[in-house]
Amino acid sequence: MSIILSSCAKAPQNFDLKSPSNQISLSFNLTDSGQPEYSVNYQGKQVITPSTLGWTLKNAQLTDGFEVKQIDHSNVDETWQMPWGERKNIQNHYNQSTVTLSKGQREIHLIFRAFDDGVAFRYEIPAEAPQDSIFLMNEQSEFNISQNLDAWSIPADFDSYEHLYKKTKLSEVKNANTPITLASEDQKLFLSIHEAALTDFAGMTLYKSDKNSLGLYSTLVPWPDKVLVRAKGHLRSPWRTIQIASKAGDLITSDMILNLNEPSKIQDESWIKPMKYVGVWWGMHIGHNTWTMGKRHGATTESAIDYINFAAENNIQAVLFEGWNTGWDKWGQKDAFDHITPYADFDLEKVAQYCKEKGISLIMHNETGGDIPSYEALIEKAYAKYQQLGSNAVKTGYAGGIMPRGQFHHGQFMVRHYRKVVETAAKYHLMLDAHEPIKDTGIRRTWPNMMTREGVRGMEWNGWSAGNPPAHHLVLPFTRGLSGPIDYTPGIFDLKYEKYKNRIPWNGSQETLDNARIHTTLAKQLALFVTLYSPMQMASDLIENYKGNPAFQFISDVPCDWDETKILDAAIGEHMITARRNGNNWYIGGATDENARTLSLSFDFLEPGKNYTATIYADNKDTDLEKNPTSYKIEKMQVDASTKLSIPCAESGGFAMTIIPQ
Repeated sequence: MSIILSSCAKAPQNFDLKSPSNQISLSFNLTDSGQPEYSVNYQGKQVITPSTLGWTLKNAQLTDGFEVKQIDHSNVDETWQMPWGERKNIQNHYNQSTVTLSKGQREIHLIFRAFDDGVAFRYEIPAEAPQDSIFLMNEQSEFNISQNLDAWSIPADFDSYEHLYKKTKLSEVKNANTPITLASEDQKLFLSIHEAALTDFAGMTLYKSDKNSLGLYSTLVPWPDKVLVRAKGHLRSPWRTIQIASKAGDLITSDMILNLNEPSKIQDESWIKPMKYVGVWWGMHIGHNTWTMGKRHGATTESAIDYINFAAENNIQAVLFEGWNTGWDKWGQKDAFDHITPYADFDLEKVAQYCKEKGISLIMHNETGGDIPSYEALIEKAYAKYQQLGSNAVKTGYAGGIMPRGQFHHGQFMVRHYRKVVETAAKYHLMLDAHEPIKDTGIRRTWPNMMTREGVRGMEWNGWSAGNPPAHHLVLPFTRGLSGPIDYTPGIFDLKYEKYKNRIPWNGSQETLDNARIHTTLAKQLALFVTLYSPMQMASDLIENYKGNPAFQFISDVPCDWDETKILDAAIGEHMITARRNGNNWYIGGATDENARTLSLSFDFLEPGKNYTATIYADNKDTDLEKNPTSYKIEKMQVDASTKLSIPCAESGGFAMTIIPQ
């Protein structure tokens, strides 16, 4: 439906847009000064109070003085399938209103969508805009929250997401990267503010409003000259998203971010396959091995053969060898890395051929050191080489400052680069795992070879710092995890690195290195394979720590592609139980924070009338986070849909479970 206003008609100042179930409504209003604003109600209560919208261009103020020229209403209800993901079938159901605002000769569109799990809006300057070049200098998107909710956030950082999430009241948040997650004290309202479909734009951060202690406003990552976004003739923002739920787990099972992205641009997706992998990565982070050649070099032909054999024998689909290529000894220099030439002790052709013989995928590693011009000059040749070798995936890295200097990891310059990489990778049938990335905003729907990314304070921090605290793993699924898959790299069994003496400090002092450890039990490490989702999932420990350990059977068994996902129990930062189904088999991960607790599990999600065999990997009676974190037990039992189970978990402990139909 379209409402077109004639020159003599009085423009409507407001309208309401309801979600399909009417649970959520978004109200639009044009103020007396002609400034657009919106508010949001959930279950009859206002959750976002009136919040203004607008853009400032280099030569135009598009914040007030508007008239409504046209309003278009539409709706969509469709179901589509992901080639991989947390679930196979995804419903995309929303109502939409597009408001055309005019100010003199200029037009701007505001597009609003209301889903049953949240709302989204975006800005658009249409292609017929008269200007040849558009320079966005400010975006005035406000998010005024109706109450002082609890907030889980990391600081606004134009270069990194690798921070610990801090729980505060919303009024104490000065600035934040997105997603930022909010919850009421009675645990009946949950919000998460983020963005979707970040394409040729700058990443959005949030800063505290100087007008409202419970308000946040958008701040975009700038170019060196302070311009935020450059465009020619047409400019469209990412979607600004507010996910809304009455249960914490419903934030995780929301598909709104994905649904706001365009359908896949890859016609033949048969080569895109989720997989588990192993590699020498962890040895370098704990100072046992080096990235560079020498007595402790991790990526050698000999070690590669050992890892390939282990993968082939243990239902691991791929291997990764960081430090295989020349340039690591020139870290920080211009044009340091050669992404084609291996070190002399790594026979790339031999390793690739052995992978083919064993049916194992070879993941190539490309560290750029942030040198973007150098990487872009080599990428076509390198990716063509990898395809010729039979590789089907690349792990990229952007550690360090961006070259050219003055650019940020999360600005438009780098958003364009990351997109160029994923499109080039698709051309050569390569899947991607990006480290030091731009945030995930659901582009895996459009480019499903964009499998996973870091963008998180992950496992590596435990190797050379005070490490990640026990609650960290119970916050991530409800914050960073809402944006998309996380390459956290779980699965460390040697939790105190007791086998490795005389480790080399490379990122911190010797004292810090000597005191580093993993702050979980071994059973919780298994649980992370279920609770932290990634379609490329690394079993990250050195394989010598897996050999002969019965607990590795769970890692061998657990898939990384799912037909269905359920959050059975959850309290942000405290505990959670996640169940995922692959075919007829279910896999469960349960975890707790620094507090020992008993987790209760009902199996009512199973098919009634069927019997299943459950294999449970759990903390033992003598498991102790400080003194005995590697103790665990394995039990088998018959379960059905009526079964209820209580599982004691140690401090920062947990359990993992396979459930197989009989």
